[in-house]
Amino acid sequence: MSTSSERPESAVAGAPAPSRLRRVVTNQQFVLFLVLLALIVFFGIRNSLFFRTGEFSNLLTDFSGLVLIAIAETFVITAGGIDLAVGSTTAVTGVIVAGWIQPLVTHNVNQAVVLLVGTAAAIVIGGLAGGFSALLITVFDLVPFVATLVTYSVGAGLALVISHGAPVGYNPSAIYWSASGVGMVTWLVAIVLLVAIVLGVVLHLTVYGRYNFAIGSNEFAARAAGINVRRHLVSVYVLAGILAGLTGMFFYIRSGSGAATTGVTNSANLVAIAAVVIGGASLVGGVGRWAGTMLGAAVLTVVSDGLIFINVPPTWIQVVVGALIALAALLQSFRRRSRRMT
Repeated sequence: MSTSSERPESAVAGAPAPSRLRRVVTNQQFVLFLVLLALIVFFGIRNSLFFRTGEFSNLLTDFSGLVLIAIAETFVITAGGIDLAVGSTTAVTGVIVAGWIQPLVTHNVNQAVVLLVGTAAAIVIGGLAGGFSALLITVFDLVPFVATLVTYSVGAGLALVISHGAPVGYNPSAIYWSASGVGMVTWLVAIVLLVAIVLGVVLHLTVYGRYNFAIGSNEFAARAAGINVRRHLVSVYVLAGILAGLTGMFFYIRSGSGAATTGVTNSANLVAIAAVVIGGASLVGGVGRWAGTMLGAAVLTVVSDGLIFINVPPTWIQVVVGALIALAALLQSFRRRSRRMT
């Protein structure tokens, strides 16, 4: 009797184990973390210089140049939209800010004042660009893809017109400051990561973030629940524009000038979207994780820098990024199929 009664209990107790194991193995953030570690080890084995402190500092800086617009795309995509304009917003913000604050640099105004003025201007310009996209979407009822493509084209064109195709301004003090910090973490990187952490808290631990996921999951139900969908979407695109503007300021500080090619020639908008998708977000909205986006951006940064570091032609980077997106999509499909089976 005791033997027969113990078997069902052990069976019941052991039943959840495979399910828990399956959830861990198919967790996209967990898989991404393993992939990130594997990539670091791979590039380190191929070239031992990859583990130098200077190289990791460069990796963190390149990662920081991607992470803000990737988080911007996370907010937009989880709300059921998409933003193709973040790359050109980065470019046009960089050249406008560089032109505006160059007189301050020329007259030897305190560098902290110069950077604060530039950052404030970047926030305003980026917010206006995001607001323009929001206007096209919420008032003129354009789909987000078309609306943000319009903003992208306008921004890229303005950046070329304003800059005449040449770098704008020069601020060597900004370059010097961007390289200073503690160990491999520069002050510029530290500020970007702090902003990223705050945005992660907003996305997952505030009412605003819950509204974002609710709208992305079911806009009609969100509206029926009393959420002002139009106002929220406007705020999301304005936020995305602000983050793109801050990214433009980031590149100005890093290079000491503004350039119309920043964020455009390297298809920053597509790379940012790739980071979000690789991180486990769904392009139909309602699903996404801040941690996944951060890991996705880290993987893309390590791949891009690592391939160059081992002398692989840069043309292969897009191929590898495409393969990573395909793998992420396959993993999402496997997870959905696994849920249906259970």
